[in-house]
Amino acid sequence: MSWDAIILGAGAAGMFAAAEAAKRGRRVLVLDHAAKPGEKIRISGGGRCNFTNLHARPETFLSENPRFAASALSRYTPLDFVALMEAHGLGWHEKTLGQLFCDQRAGAVVTMLLTEMGDAGAALRLSEPVERVERVEGGFRVATARGAEEAAALIVATGGKSIPKMGASGFAYDLARQFGLAVTETRPALVPFTLPPALLERLRPLVGVAAEAEVTGGGVTFAEGMLFTHRGLSGPSMLQVSSFWREGEAIRVAFGGREAALAALKAARAEGPKRALRTALAAFLPKALADWIEAEAGEHRPLAELSDRRLAEIAAFVSGWEVKPTGTEGYRTAEVTLGGVSTGGLDGKTLAARAVPGLQFIGECVDVTGWLGGYNFQWAWASGFAAGRAV
Repeated sequence: MSWDAIILGAGAAGMFAAAEAAKRGRRVLVLDHAAKPGEKIRISGGGRCNFTNLHARPETFLSENPRFAASALSRYTPLDFVALMEAHGLGWHEKTLGQLFCDQRAGAVVTMLLTEMGDAGAALRLSEPVERVERVEGGFRVATARGAEEAAALIVATGGKSIPKMGASGFAYDLARQFGLAVTETRPALVPFTLPPALLERLRPLVGVAAEAEVTGGGVTFAEGMLFTHRGLSGPSMLQVSSFWREGEAIRVAFGGREAALAALKAARAEGPKRALRTALAAFLPKALADWIEAEAGEHRPLAELSDRRLAEIAAFVSGWEVKPTGTEGYRTAEVTLGGVSTGGLDGKTLAARAVPGLQFIGECVDVTGWLGGYNFQWAWASGFAAGRAV
């Protein structure tokens, strides 16, 4: 056959697998329908690429089999990727919660991966959509408009459905089903919430306002920033909860933390009894949010006139605002896809399909979805490494 391995998808996982396989002397061809490689890398982290997270471990990933990712994650760690960055002269820095960002623009990470591939001898063909994939004796045949190529191994790294304007599709899931593999339910993840029109109208003064908050939904709580948008609620804490939330459920928001509000209001009343409620709230919340809460509470008396019970009622609202989203913004803005090719049919060490020799699925298309903050890139590197080592 012309190639030892054909890799479908020139994203993070696909390029990493290609470089790893080619370093081992394998003849590797990467095909992608896009005109440029690594487009998701380029837009990630506000253009700085949040390329991994120091706290990546199986517990920070969602899957029907929570332990499936353990093998790959243990064999290629965040510090391994840091070492690769440094070997290429790329700087990095930690922001918060173990999130590592590139000091250069995100395109530098793409260039690094292309260099790794090129130096190892992997071939890359872009703007070449796959028309058909079939099994042949000894491997696989992949047909494109330019013709057909054959390889002993096929690695599928075409991602999920998130951000369709970049060409995302369910191709990997269709291919998995073609070869008899199960696909779990897929849905948008790490995605902003949408709210009903009447509530959006009430929240209009807060559009663009960011605040620290503990957000609870779907049985989990994340304490990070949130953002009011013209469609609903976004920001890290909201995106995190969106992966666990299901339609019809309410989410609870504790502004400034769950325990702080009542103590802060009582202290403000003791220190400045003539202060307005909004002034006391603005000591630990954005001013626009403090004004809004005062208006929602319908309370314009000075703090001295507010009883302990009334302060407790207001604090309960501040630390327990409950809202029921109408849904999410969907795949259009989702950072990743939840669910995918079932891990039940894959080998955790090699990412190979147990029933189809030579076929592997890696990256986002697999039912392994990380938290927000570099976890999904670490899964791309780790699963790509595992597959590249197994070809």
